[in-house]
Amino acid sequence: MNMNFSDITAATPTPETLAAAYGAINARLDAGDIPGAVADWEQLRRETETWSSLTHLRFEQDTKDEAAKAARDYMDELNPTVTSHLVAFKRRLLNHPDRGAVQAVTGAHALRLWEMDVTTFDPIIEADLIEEAKLDSRYTALMASAKIEIDGETVNLSGLAPFTQSMDRDTRHRAEQAKWAFFAEHAEEFDEIYDSLVKLRDGMAKKLGFPSYTELAYRRMRRVDYDAADVARYRAQVLEHVTPLVAKLMEARRVANGWDKLYFWDESLTDPQGNPKPAGGHDFLVEQAQKMFDGMNAELAAFFRTMNENGFLDLKNRPTKAPGGFCTSFPTAGMPFIFANFNGTHHDIDVFTHEMGHAFQNYQSRDQPGFDYLWPTMESAEIHSMSLESLAYPHIHLLVGEAVADRYRRMHLTESLAFLPYGVLVDHFQHEVYANPGATPAERKAMWRRLERMYEPWCDYGDLAHPAKGGYWQAQMHIYGSPFYYIDYTLALCCALQFWVKSRADYDGALRDYVALCARGGEAPFQALVKSAGLISPFADGALADAVRQAESVLSLQ
Repeated sequence: MNMNFSDITAATPTPETLAAAYGAINARLDAGDIPGAVADWEQLRRETETWSSLTHLRFEQDTKDEAAKAARDYMDELNPTVTSHLVAFKRRLLNHPDRGAVQAVTGAHALRLWEMDVTTFDPIIEADLIEEAKLDSRYTALMASAKIEIDGETVNLSGLAPFTQSMDRDTRHRAEQAKWAFFAEHAEEFDEIYDSLVKLRDGMAKKLGFPSYTELAYRRMRRVDYDAADVARYRAQVLEHVTPLVAKLMEARRVANGWDKLYFWDESLTDPQGNPKPAGGHDFLVEQAQKMFDGMNAELAAFFRTMNENGFLDLKNRPTKAPGGFCTSFPTAGMPFIFANFNGTHHDIDVFTHEMGHAFQNYQSRDQPGFDYLWPTMESAEIHSMSLESLAYPHIHLLVGEAVADRYRRMHLTESLAFLPYGVLVDHFQHEVYANPGATPAERKAMWRRLERMYEPWCDYGDLAHPAKGGYWQAQMHIYGSPFYYIDYTLALCCALQFWVKSRADYDGALRDYVALCARGGEAPFQALVKSAGLISPFADGALADAVRQAESVLSLQ
């Protein structure tokens, strides 16, 4: 693979070029050439997705770039037209009189996915989809606009992280005060954006014939083998098995640090000696990561070398760069891209290994026969990312140094467990929000605070007024831009913890199973992929039990 990121280009589609392309594809299908029509459609989808990914990435890389913003706005305007053509052609294939011939070309799972897809769109919601995208873009730009003054520095939200993890308790407190002062200052706009999104999404669902947005969202997420009742039972497992364990961990942290009380600004200091940090900056981490992957797996090593040498990484924090991290891909090139914001904390390692898991899966499955199989559905995709975080444990000394490697592993495991109650809280909150779309902003904050006390009873915000009144969720970008996505992280983490348990007994075997799972891409639904890797579905009773027992033992809590 000699392609560089700079070599990737994509023509900007227009309503006219899309109509012409689909006209030719439909004519080929009319002539009885199912394989040829599907092949042409597959190529068009790859080209359109590459354009979309490039456009989104360039905006996230610099939210103040007017040309990038204009291109993003145009994409948002065009996307309903793209979706309209996609859905119409999927309907044609699903309704084709020779369904067996279609399935022979596309595979049965793709048809099952499309049966979901065709229920999520109708031209009647085109204007709503455009407005939804604009509101999401507005939220992203608002988050990226943060300029926070602390200790003589001006930082964005990503740049504030080192201060929130300082060994000095007062510094952590002041960092959180500064962060939430930004949210309080813009509280009205955060509320207005989300209120508009909720009402807009509820309206789209009603137009499409769904009782609430929840049903539409599950179909948008292509959840073909589980439903909201399964998710509710999973949340109950986390509440029963994990919340008490995390409460023990928080109390142990309070005692270890000699605090009379554990406040919210203390939660980010996981290690009493200070959270282990990368042993160097951006260039050091990239160089050491290559050594780490060299020691793990030849395919991982070769892939990372290509990503690094050919420009498929953007890991440095910049003032106008959007916060967060993600992996995108360019299917015409068969290459993914990793976006992150290194800030000198252990999150640099966590985010990097996480997004590398996504990227490796997408690369391994680049030769899957259909576009719909290049990525799995999101809860399956997060298995690859979260599992790689823990599969890196035996080599993590290369990134943090030998002296603190054990402390890093302990910290990462602790934070993984603590994430589960928070993750299901985010999901439960969204179920309540969309079941009550007419709720006021104040009522939504009360919903969050009530659920927060249930899933995270240790959380004490002290004098941080905005989150104390139930506003913490406004910092969670997924709630605005990717509704109902967040539970996918927790479902995947349940599987990733199982990979961790397997790796403790047979590291090489666990890694082989992991690489094989990556290569399967999205060829099957979530629970089938989980089973194929020798894992237990998160919806099965006791799925978390073994991991919780081993974690208690490793963390000396039994």
